[in-house]
Amino acid sequence: MTQRKPPGMSFRTWIDDQIARAEEEGAFEGLDGAGKPLPRREREQTSYEWALEWAKRENADVAGMLPTGLALRREREELPAVVARQTTEELARAVVEAHVARVDQYYRRPVEGPWVPVGMPDVEEMLAEWRRTRPAVVPEPPAEESQPSRRRGWWRRRAV
Repeated sequence: MTQRKPPGMSFRTWIDDQIARAEEEGAFEGLDGAGKPLPRREREQTSYEWALEWAKRENADVAGMLPTGLALRREREELPAVVARQTTEELARAVVEAHVARVDQYYRRPVEGPWVPVGMPDVEEMLAEWRRTRPAVVPEPPAEESQPSRRRGWWRRRAV
């Protein structure tokens, strides 16, 4: 947990104390790039360029950074695979209908950023594809009911 700055101490002194304490504990030893100069920049980066560079360097998922329309379009492209993984038709229908509801909200509200046409998936068409890819279910024949062995209770065995 972060410590609070003691009253009456300047921020500069408080931060210098924390850095000195971390150095004594060895928190800065063995770091990547230790003793090397910082990389030079040819020009200033915008926050967008920095975020893209960070995402590439860290191999991060950038789906959260996409505008709503592009995120919905990406979701639409992945929708058939998501539907195919569902185990029941009800779950598959719920996934498609949830996507349709999000697209409907996108079309009804004012858009921040560029407007991107997404398109509505056809629920029945996607479910027909889901049914087509399912293996045919062969009903199992009813198991023959075997007569349970008549066992006598222990009290009856003693009587015999």
